[in-house]
Amino acid sequence: MIDLPTTMTGVLMTGHGGPEKLEYRKDIPLPVMGKRDVLIRVGAAGVNNTDINTRIGWYAKSDGNTEDASWSGEALNFPRIQGADVAGEIVAAGSEVDQNRIGERVLVEPCLTEVGGQQPPHPWYFGSECNGGFAQFTTVAARHAYRIDSELSEVDLASFPCSYSTAENMLTRTSTSAGDRVLVTGASGGVGSATVQLAKARGAEVIAVTSPSKSNGLVALGAAQTIGRNENLKVALGENSIDVVIDLVAGPAWPNLLDVLRPFGRYAVAGAIAGPLVELDVRTLYLKDLSFFGCTVLDPKVFKNLIRLIETKAIKPLVAEVFPLENIGEAQTVFQSKKHTGKIVLQIPS
Repeated sequence: MIDLPTTMTGVLMTGHGGPEKLEYRKDIPLPVMGKRDVLIRVGAAGVNNTDINTRIGWYAKSDGNTEDASWSGEALNFPRIQGADVAGEIVAAGSEVDQNRIGERVLVEPCLTEVGGQQPPHPWYFGSECNGGFAQFTTVAARHAYRIDSELSEVDLASFPCSYSTAENMLTRTSTSAGDRVLVTGASGGVGSATVQLAKARGAEVIAVTSPSKSNGLVALGAAQTIGRNENLKVALGENSIDVVIDLVAGPAWPNLLDVLRPFGRYAVAGAIAGPLVELDVRTLYLKDLSFFGCTVLDPKVFKNLIRLIETKAIKPLVAEVFPLENIGEAQTVFQSKKHTGKIVLQIPS
């Protein structure tokens, strides 16, 4: 075990609002570890849509009401340390945890079914309902800290947990397999680029929706074809031509996604960056026997599968840019510009 300080450096979110709600502090108390928890020295942490959506209150169901402005629909307690994508090392373990785990390199499973030794009524999200990884140290139930045996740096490893587990979860829920034609919206982002790799690894044919400037990069990741964001999908692909849609965008063009799905096609969604309200012709849903999957809570086998894929080098990290933690506001601004492919990662000070 290392000598532990009593305080640490990190970023506190002090309320809902703009970047001014993020305070870089060097006097945050070290987190208290429960008997079934581990204490992790954080090496790097990725930036996600969830961080920004939570900060601005995007999840609230009505304007001006932040009582349900978290992804689980619960009010948040402030200050909060965000950060769902965490790579680091276990430096201490609770009394009911195998002490041999101290020293393990780990990735944190972001969807939590155990917090403080208890099972919450609905799974919590690391860095949302509880403190996360935008700090030098964090705690989590030992079951959610997965040992990783890899030569990759902590920056590279931090690009995996949230985006890749979200992508793998959608592919698992839709039973995507070899021979499927899979359409991925928002394909250049962290989850989208992860989906391209993971679907390709399953033997699927991947069609990526992206901007023309990012087309070559997605083809290099495994996309068989790319389509511009503003192209008409029905014209580009034809109706009833896709087995699985992995959607991260939603928005006004959403009905076209159902038109290109084949009868008995599967649709999964885990984001709505173009707008959460869409128009659904229910006749399309039932006459084509479509299956819809809303995906947030991870299937139990997803994160274990992800660790295996990383360790066997079946997938690779895609880090677009790295920022020091104190520049989190700049990192989130770059993230929101959507000009990158892959992940924005924060380097945590040692």
